[in-house]
Amino acid sequence: MTPVVWKTPAEVRSWRASLGGKRVALVPTMGFLHDGHLSLMREGLQRAEVCAVSIFVNPTQFGPKEDLSRYPRDAEGDLRKCGSAGVFGVYMPEPSTVYPPGYQTYVNVEDVSQGLDGVSRPGHFRGVATVVTKLLALFRPDVALFGEKDYQQLQVISALARDLELGVEIVGQPTIREADGLAMSSRNAYLSAEERQRALGISRGLFSAQKAAQHGETNVAALQKLVRVELERSNFREDYVAFVDAVTLKPLENLARGTPARALVAAFMGNTRLIDNVPILLPSV
Repeated sequence: MTPVVWKTPAEVRSWRASLGGKRVALVPTMGFLHDGHLSLMREGLQRAEVCAVSIFVNPTQFGPKEDLSRYPRDAEGDLRKCGSAGVFGVYMPEPSTVYPPGYQTYVNVEDVSQGLDGVSRPGHFRGVATVVTKLLALFRPDVALFGEKDYQQLQVISALARDLELGVEIVGQPTIREADGLAMSSRNAYLSAEERQRALGISRGLFSAQKAAQHGETNVAALQKLVRVELERSNFREDYVAFVDAVTLKPLENLARGTPARALVAAFMGNTRLIDNVPILLPSV
């Protein structure tokens, strides 16, 4: 099926008003869709009667030296993929529609936006929180789905939906990986063939630390070293290697049973910044 394309908030509101009591799922994206995005759409249709997608490369979440102008785009291909996943409609607004002249309202989420990408990309989560709040207010979905690959983003969005009482269930879905373990990402398109092969160091490092924790290693410094060894072997330039509380994102020095933890990495392969993360669990006994 070919999805409907909406360009304006009025078109979305008119459609939303026509649905009666149907459950609606929303999958916000920046386009250049891959199987990770499609898995969110399919899950949305398991949780709701109709699924909508937004495709918007949000300028307010890019810094002045980041890749807004060259961020990969494929509108025609994205619409085909949405149709194949059973999506009813796709919201594809212009930046001037989302941020018209005189726009002055932004959303800040405090604690979980600090540290990690909050340090490396100042203002990034202000832009994310603002555009997602606008989308949730416009679509009024029953459920909105996001990938766990952007784990800090997921925690920011969960917090804003809860704190602003938006009445939407925020669902995080596990990272979808290529067959060799690399986390799927639109930015993988930037990698040369040689860089793509070396990029596996990021997932190898995370899986190595995850396995060590499962075998009882609790010292975070030791786990970080396992990750860094793989990053160095692959000629990554580290941004951060962090082990944090899975809910608060506060840094940990040691793992503790009963406290879910997450290992997060951001690193540069050439000029391309890649991120990945895995849950960290100690053995149950």
